[in-house]
Amino acid sequence: MAPHGRRARIAFSDSAAKQLDSITSEAELHALDRALVVISVNPDAGEALPGDSAGPRLRQYADDVERVRLLYWVSALHTVVVVAFIEV
Repeated sequence: MAPHGRRARIAFSDSAAKQLDSITSEAELHALDRALVVISVNPDAGEALPGDSAGPRLRQYADDVERVRLLYWVSALHTVVVVAFIEV
């Protein structure tokens, strides 16, 4: 959880920002917004993906109802969530 109950700040990798720019559907934007709120309130909401400790630990958040999947990592202090991949 973000410190003091505050939401973590969301940042986008360059590739995720390009994916975000390509979303034109209002329904897809709404679904993405809901998923981003979930991980900003609770960065540990997604599941940890297998990997090594050499880089940031990727997590995956998937909402089957909204049909959204995000790959992201969380900063060491849980204050920033960097979204690496968006699938809506």
